[in-house]
Amino acid sequence: MYAASASASAPVRTVRPPAPHRTAAGGAPFLDPGRAPAAGARLRQLPATARRPVSGRLDLSGPQGALLRSAVESVHRVVPDFNPVQVLRRSSRTVLLVGSTGRTTAVAKCLVDRSAARAARLRREIGAYRTFVRSRPPVRVPRLVAADPDGCTLVIERTPGRAAALQRHPLEVPPHADVRATLAALVRIGMWRPPDDAFGAPLDYAARLSRYHELGLLTDRDMGDLQTLLHGIGPGHLQFCHGDALLSNVLLSPAGPVLVDWEQAGWYLPGYDLATLWAVLGEGSPARRQISQLAQAGGAVHRDGFLVNLMLVLVREVRTYEAAVQRAMRDPAAPVGVHSGMTAGEEHRLLLRRLHDDVQMARRAVRAAVGTR
Repeated sequence: MYAASASASAPVRTVRPPAPHRTAAGGAPFLDPGRAPAAGARLRQLPATARRPVSGRLDLSGPQGALLRSAVESVHRVVPDFNPVQVLRRSSRTVLLVGSTGRTTAVAKCLVDRSAARAARLRREIGAYRTFVRSRPPVRVPRLVAADPDGCTLVIERTPGRAAALQRHPLEVPPHADVRATLAALVRIGMWRPPDDAFGAPLDYAARLSRYHELGLLTDRDMGDLQTLLHGIGPGHLQFCHGDALLSNVLLSPAGPVLVDWEQAGWYLPGYDLATLWAVLGEGSPARRQISQLAQAGGAVHRDGFLVNLMLVLVREVRTYEAAVQRAMRDPAAPVGVHSGMTAGEEHRLLLRRLHDDVQMARRAVRAAVGTR
């Protein structure tokens, strides 16, 4: 919620044979990320900027000013003394404003795109923060200041810290200490049992599998293997997850990680957050093996849930960035990517190559897991 969006990219890799499939003790398959690419073969990570102090005045003039005025008015309906001083992020879908209310520095999230799907997601996020007031989760989360589900407005405290990553798929392997802190927080979330009526199940696994199969993103064998694993898990093994466990949704503060953007929180098959983190870390991260081992530690059910989640997450990422490449091809004037001299389309193609390799790796692990059942 805090970190500004940025173009995604992937490391430039030398071509090598696929990493061999390995087997952990007891015959359970796991995903081997292989060796990290050489430092010279990776794109250089842009330095993270320090958080700017909350000061200044919003420019409410012009066409963009009308949009900001509308957002400020929606915030004032729930927090009359909110004093907006900075635009944290503005897109065609949301506006994030930083301001103060009393002695509290707050972040206001206002929907611009009030489609039914977007409104439903924000209402889920509001419901999550309201639940956290009554039942505190085992990780740090921003405090709820006010919310208006009908007006699609959420106001929370602005917590100190830096984003663990500025991109959805970081350009370089993030520091291991940052990943370790994030992973520990996700494990604690997975062990938490919130009130039964507080959260639903955001993902319909059967429907998602069928959709990806119809689109040709999953083969017939993929469909059969994933259904085999899915049927062996059962509804009694759902796990509470953040639902969007990106490093850009983690603020690292002196008091520990702070998780934001809870609009996808709910009950999933075991290991959904682990699968999301695995997918965005990239092949050079040593944490990938640790994540795979954690997914197996709970037995076959947790292993199979992780693998089903991983395939769905990776296929979703492939679909997203294939669409981004197509948009870049239609627009020759696409903006330059975050790496000097490369267009955003070129960065997306590099990322797609890595994602397709990851799908193949996950596919082999799924088939190995089916063979052990």
